[in-house]
Amino acid sequence: MTPSEIHNLCREHGIIDYTINSMSISVDGSVRLGYRNLKSIPINFKEVSGYFNCGYNQLTSLKGCPETVGGDFYCYSNQLTSLKGCPEIVSGDFYCGGNQLTNFDGLPEFFEQPIYLLGNPVFEIYCLFNQDPRCIYWIREFDAIQGDEVVRDRLEEVYHTLGISIPKNIELKEYILT
Repeated sequence: MTPSEIHNLCREHGIIDYTINSMSISVDGSVRLGYRNLKSIPINFKEVSGYFNCGYNQLTSLKGCPETVGGDFYCYSNQLTSLKGCPEIVSGDFYCGGNQLTNFDGLPEFFEQPIYLLGNPVFEIYCLFNQDPRCIYWIREFDAIQGDEVVRDRLEEVYHTLGISIPKNIELKEYILT
């Protein structure tokens, strides 16, 4: 993409204070790409000092999202099945509700900040741990979610590791408990 094409895209999307890097842009401020019927992120972002909003589009991938977001990150109400390509660092909250996420793939390894998952199949698993983001690392570490199945013994290991009592009756609607 040429600098001229980048300038045109930034102007079209209301991005004002930015620096063009070799393969991406850095933005001093917030980026508002929501409600634009986008099928993909139009520009590769490196960092955004404010919030980054790409919600209410038709995204199937987060390719092009910034590596670092200084505020909240919004990717809710898209068609995402994975969070691969999401920022490595989000200083604010992470909003990804209303997608088709069935696991936590794509989140940074030690993701322990507020994440809003309502409207995704994986929200059911997250609620088993009272929406405590510490469970994300351990669910992945113990490989508790395997496709449309949740392995009971591995899920119980997550409870044990976090020092949380294991519920007597775990019932899932979105997954098969094995």
